[in-house]
Amino acid sequence: MSSIRYPAVAAVLAAGLALLLPSSTASATSADVLGARATVRNAAGATLGTVTILSVGGKLIVTGALTGVAPGFHGFHIHSVGICDPLAVDPATGAVSPFFTAGGHLNPGGTTHGHHAGDLPSLLVASDGTVASASQTDAVTLAQIFDADGSAFIVHAGPDNSANIPTRYVSSATGVAGPDAATLATGDSGSRFGCGVITRG
Repeated sequence: MSSIRYPAVAAVLAAGLALLLPSSTASATSADVLGARATVRNAAGATLGTVTILSVGGKLIVTGALTGVAPGFHGFHIHSVGICDPLAVDPATGAVSPFFTAGGHLNPGGTTHGHHAGDLPSLLVASDGTVASASQTDAVTLAQIFDADGSAFIVHAGPDNSANIPTRYVSSATGVAGPDAATLATGDSGSRFGCGVITRG
């Protein structure tokens, strides 16, 4: 979703960005403010929109606008490899798993889900399939994003519970109290609906 086709969304994102940016940003030089961006596409190759990153004052400000996504909540993360192959095959199952090549959540600290460096707020998509989002994080750096194999944004098909399952809940499948291993890895957000390789600029 571009600012040219969707001026109202662009205005909302600009307002959100202004709230997130520190007041000192106005005097920052180009050396102080760095950025990145990604064009997000679905497995059929259709462009869903663009996500941008602005690095200011030790924080990353992530803004984006997408269209063509099912209404409701969707998990949204930075994944650890900058490869978005819609025909990727999961070697464990031999089945096609779009964007499996993007790896797991960016997680240099080796933590569980909800605390991954690449964890971002979920997207709430409107009934018309559009979503605009602006958030900030200091859990990840551009250096981590642009490591040897790069990184990618992933929009998941389902909602993300951030592994927030209290121990009073016991899985009927495993008998485990609280989040199981799969939940701790992904938040049960399901398959990968959209992917965008993060590039500098």
